[in-house]
Amino acid sequence: MGTWSVDTYGNDYALDWAQDLQEAGNLEPIESTLDYALGDGELEAPFGAEALAAIDVLARLQGNGGDEDDGGGADIDRWVAQRKQKVSPALAGKALRAIERVLGEQSELRQLWQESEHYEEWRAAVLALKARVAA
Repeated sequence: MGTWSVDTYGNDYALDWAQDLQEAGNLEPIESTLDYALGDGELEAPFGAEALAAIDVLARLQGNGGDEDDGGGADIDRWVAQRKQKVSPALAGKALRAIERVLGEQSELRQLWQESEHYEEWRAAVLALKARVAA
């Protein structure tokens, strides 16, 4: 995986997911991404990164934008601006559970970051995302 920062869109998986979202007209891709992340067994790194991107979109739909300057956030802001969809409490709840999965023991993404010198910075970024979607 190409990774250049701890930000939500600081990797190829999240950027690819965000690009695919541009073609969607509703929240179905977000919900299906979260459903997949909440499945059984180990959460593979690509799906963890995609789940974080989906959660970021939900936070932005709730008016809680991020501060990524790598281009991914700007694309999502344009997508959000074109849609005035409400985030249901059930979907927000899925997002919070998905964050716990990404931070959990069965998360390959967490394991990869934990092996790096930037783990605490990444974890703080994920917790900040959690606060944005919970607000």
